[in-house]
Amino acid sequence: MSGDRNEDPYGWDERVKAWEEVEATDAFQAIRDRVCELAEPRAGDRVVDLGAGLGLLALELAPRVAQVVAVDISQRMLEQLELRAAAEGVENVLPLAADLRKLPLEDSSVDLVVSSYAFHHLDDPGKELALAEARRVLVPGGRLVVADMMFSLSLEPRDRRLVLEKVVAIARRGPAGLLRIARNAGRLLAGRWEHPTSPEVWERMLVDRGFDAVRVELLAHEAGLAVARRPAATGAEAPARGARAAASGR
Repeated sequence: MSGDRNEDPYGWDERVKAWEEVEATDAFQAIRDRVCELAEPRAGDRVVDLGAGLGLLALELAPRVAQVVAVDISQRMLEQLELRAAAEGVENVLPLAADLRKLPLEDSSVDLVVSSYAFHHLDDPGKELALAEARRVLVPGGRLVVADMMFSLSLEPRDRRLVLEKVVAIARRGPAGLLRIARNAGRLLAGRWEHPTSPEVWERMLVDRGFDAVRVELLAHEAGLAVARRPAATGAEAPARGARAAASGR
């Protein structure tokens, strides 16, 4: 759901069905609801959903805002999102095939950026590039809410507990689970495994990328939420924002 498609080891175009099952779980529905609550969507908002997948966030937010730009690297994911939107009568979701680290969107053009379980497919430098892009496209005072895996492969008690819980849960699936553990170990050794990041690093990255009002909230299992804002407009930025709003009729 992020990164260059030619370098994507996960093959998102081939994982539509599997992701449908993941998004339907109670855990992901709860994450969706919490992201939307903290995002505080408003009727005039233009929203960007980074790593939108099949529209877990985009379709939930769409009825509450002016427009949602659903960004994903997988064309098949976006095609399925479009079908879902049409089935639900949602007309204000714009699918956009793009890399999270280089968004084809104008500076200061959106009010809210959200994301759910996309950033851990980027290494930390990639995350910082994506966060810099999010800040660039947000209007001054614009909001950011990101849900993702928030732990690290360390000896910290929470990290050890989360890794052990994951290994035990997968192993209980029998031979298929043991095979998955072996494959994940191989990906880890080859540097191709997912890249979860600790809550402390998330806070630092957001501050380093120029966000303020930064906070991180830990959820069930390995999930966490990062909430931040682009700093409010300075004297030079405020007139430009006003001109854009007038031009769009908002």
